[in-house]
Amino acid sequence: MKLHRTTATHLNQFTGYGEGYVMVNEERFDGSLIVTPTEVREWRPVRFEDLQEDDFASLLALAPELVLLGTGERIRFPHPRLSRDLAAAHVGLDAMDTGALCRTFNILTAEERKVVALVLMA
Repeated sequence: MKLHRTTATHLNQFTGYGEGYVMVNEERFDGSLIVTPTEVREWRPVRFEDLQEDDFASLLALAPELVLLGTGERIRFPHPRLSRDLAAAHVGLDAMDTGALCRTFNILTAEERKVVALVLMA
């Protein structure tokens, strides 16, 4: 599905997604990603089952208000022990399917919120 860009051209925006990929600023990515309003980088876990506490704890260095976890075609919720460092720092974690993650991230970045998107492809 193709998404339309907002007027926030200086920020990363999801511009499309489909089975096994997302597009950020018209560039296609096929692996797991961390996306912030200003940065895109690979993320260690390949599958939902690979998630570990360190995957979430390391996000605190990015100082997010909210972390969006995209779990593919269906919503899957990580065990609370995995994200306890985020909770202790009062950082919200919201799990959703990839399409919802893309749309929500775009809205929040346009509002200049400190959001981090975690994209799992499998």
